[in-house]
Amino acid sequence: MRKSNGSHAGRPEKNKMILKYPASWWKGMWREALPSGNGIMGASVRGGIHQEVILLQHGELWHWGRKDELPDVSHTLQETRRLMDAGEFSEASWHLTRAVQAEGYASQLSSRFPLAELTLTMHCDKDFHHYRRELDMETGEVHVCWEEGERQISRSLFVSRADDCVVYRIHAEILSRSDSVQVRETGSKPVISGSVGLQLPPGDRERDDEEFKELAMSVTVRTDEDEQYVFYGGRNDDGQDYGAVMRLIYVGDEPGAGVIASRMALHFPGKGSAIPDKKQRNDSGKQAIHAALPFETSGDVLVLVKMFVTGKREEEWGRLKQELAGLEADYDSIRSRHKELHQPLFHSAELDLDDTADDGRSNEEHLLDAYEGEAPLGLIRKMWAYGRYLFISGTSEEGNMPFGLYGLWGGDYRLIWGHHMANENVQMMYWHSAVGGLSRMNLSLFRYYTGLMDVFKENARKLYGCRGIYIPAGTTPGIGIPNQIVPVIMNWTGAAGWLARHYYEHFWYTGDMQFLREQALPFMREALQFYEDFLVLDEEGLYMIYPSVSPENTPQNFMPQDGKQLAHPMPTAINATMDVAIIKELLQHTIQASRIIGVNSSKIPEWEAMLTRLPSYMLNEEGAVKEWLHPAFEDRQDHRHLSHLYPVFPGQEVNREEEPLLFESFEKAVHQRKLGAQSGWSLAHMSSIYARLGDGERALDSLDHLARSCVLSNGFTLHNDWRNMGICLTLDAAPVQLDANMGWVNAVQEMLLQVSSQRIKLLPALPARMLRGELHNWRMPGGVLSLAWDRKSGEFQAEIAATRRISSKVQLPDWIDISLCKQHGNKKFKSISMENGAFLLHLEEGERWSVRLNTVK
Repeated sequence: MRKSNGSHAGRPEKNKMILKYPASWWKGMWREALPSGNGIMGASVRGGIHQEVILLQHGELWHWGRKDELPDVSHTLQETRRLMDAGEFSEASWHLTRAVQAEGYASQLSSRFPLAELTLTMHCDKDFHHYRRELDMETGEVHVCWEEGERQISRSLFVSRADDCVVYRIHAEILSRSDSVQVRETGSKPVISGSVGLQLPPGDRERDDEEFKELAMSVTVRTDEDEQYVFYGGRNDDGQDYGAVMRLIYVGDEPGAGVIASRMALHFPGKGSAIPDKKQRNDSGKQAIHAALPFETSGDVLVLVKMFVTGKREEEWGRLKQELAGLEADYDSIRSRHKELHQPLFHSAELDLDDTADDGRSNEEHLLDAYEGEAPLGLIRKMWAYGRYLFISGTSEEGNMPFGLYGLWGGDYRLIWGHHMANENVQMMYWHSAVGGLSRMNLSLFRYYTGLMDVFKENARKLYGCRGIYIPAGTTPGIGIPNQIVPVIMNWTGAAGWLARHYYEHFWYTGDMQFLREQALPFMREALQFYEDFLVLDEEGLYMIYPSVSPENTPQNFMPQDGKQLAHPMPTAINATMDVAIIKELLQHTIQASRIIGVNSSKIPEWEAMLTRLPSYMLNEEGAVKEWLHPAFEDRQDHRHLSHLYPVFPGQEVNREEEPLLFESFEKAVHQRKLGAQSGWSLAHMSSIYARLGDGERALDSLDHLARSCVLSNGFTLHNDWRNMGICLTLDAAPVQLDANMGWVNAVQEMLLQVSSQRIKLLPALPARMLRGELHNWRMPGGVLSLAWDRKSGEFQAEIAATRRISSKVQLPDWIDISLCKQHGNKKFKSISMENGAFLLHLEEGERWSVRLNTVK
């Protein structure tokens, strides 16, 4: 099999996001910035030639949360159920919530906030041409370059994984000799001049709230005596200081004459250059405190920044100054160490889609093509690579924070939905990781939720009187108690069970027995223990799950009849299909894990009996699976969540091969969802569902919709289309939500590879547009897959290398006749006569199997 082009010299722009315009978003230009990060620290570049702003953020910097003592309202469960038994569903829906509110409980989630802004102002002698900004995903570098007359100027930035440092370089060179070029002192290099400094991020709007005023008043900024450093610090609401230290370095030349003497230690925009006094700082909610160092040189300017989030600022400033002083003034050396860590993550999986011609095209051009009707292959593949890039840049395998909805690049305070939301969003951001060879990045997700287990146990006991754990949909660091005090959240019990799937899947792909024994099974056991207490039997001996919520939908017959728009009028029902599917999956995985380890032998018969008591899936009048398995609740299709599709995706309970009729009923259910009610992330979710259904055309069409409606020029995805073009729901705001970026990655992967406990499907939902392509190093449990195809010439090659024992059915695409394939490996393979295109595969660790197609049917 031929090698992937990857980052080879023949495609130098394959993994570059290229833009021709600066950020220009209508409410906060940070939304169109180009991001870099090392999983802990983030930096995103926006602005223009004259002024550029780099937003600095740290993954562990959160504030403005409130953590109340959760009252014990477990007595409300019986009354809630009594009301539901009587058909008083609206009253029952609010019963738990009102009981908590009556106790004065008012916890509030924390919010990530920007640490500082690195600001640059440069003098422009002439107007620009050939402006370009780009993100090199292979190195994590953001580049901005342009030409002024006869000189070319470039600015480059990355966040080093090796040195935990933001590295920023300004460089200029002469394109050709000309009398019009003003050359001073060196006679051969152009002079660059300007100023660079740190300031408090003002956010998207002027603020006069007390929280922000207090934060702004705590900020101090100064330079050192030698004026090579800028020190920035503020105080968080937990009493801890946070901040950054910036070092300015001249490379290849000394600063211009008279520059040092003219440097300002501090200035306050709009108030002159004097150091702000206390009164001025009281106004700082409207104007940012800022310290800058001017520069003028015919060499390069190198800026290094380190950050801290706890401690005392004077002590941390001294520590970080010492660390910065120890770094060599060599951009290329620092980048080389960073690349050694970054590139193995980025290249852990490879994909080509015959999109070489699209490499050098800008994102603006790609999106214009998508607006015309179809996303070009270059955009489809680059968005796959970009989602992976964001993921590895926005979370760390060593850290304790899962990837967030804004990654490490949110530029405002109190960001909309800036918390970790586990009724769809958190899960979507991790669906792609195992197949893409990024399972190691899951560890921060597990540390985060496992670290809150004691709180989750208290939630289960105080809210529902149950053992085990109850995980609220929304959490932030240290705040695992309920905080969104509304029925649609309070009455939903499925978060722990859904997250348990990720724990088990991590073991399934990695084979890590220690993880299964010490983390996965204990988590699953706690999630299941809650249901052992929570479930009750009906008159027919089947479980009733109630209250039960299908996130975040309301049954159609409980929607306001006057057409008044309410977010969640009455979400509380009985036997939501998703709840049944989650409990079934949790039981099966807990049984499997227990048998693998050899524990819980006395409990397994009880759990197997529980499986028999779960209600069966029901169909509506159109033959589609119902969203609620109870006659009192009618399906509502005008909604973005696709929760009742869980048994098909992300679960793997129902498939076409074993249950074709039921599978078709799930297929009808997704067809019934209305397009205009969708969001950015739900279009990505829908794409993965269609791929799981084997419908590659609709899967790709969903990504076309997403590209036309909710993708910004820098590739960031939005919750909804701010332009109100009718593809998705309408909101006044259009928050950045990077879950759709991750969902895009998974959708593409689902089109090309699907792995279940029953079979491995190769190219199971290949759209016609993906005529040719190849992938390398994609993962499956126990093995690594490489694959190449060309529908036009009939070429098909695949190779599976076993990292541990594999025993599975392998399903080839329906356009391939297995009898015409040449198979190679350590063993002989036998076609399964009853399933065209499928065969049994048995490999031991270290063995390889490959297949090559010589012709087509």
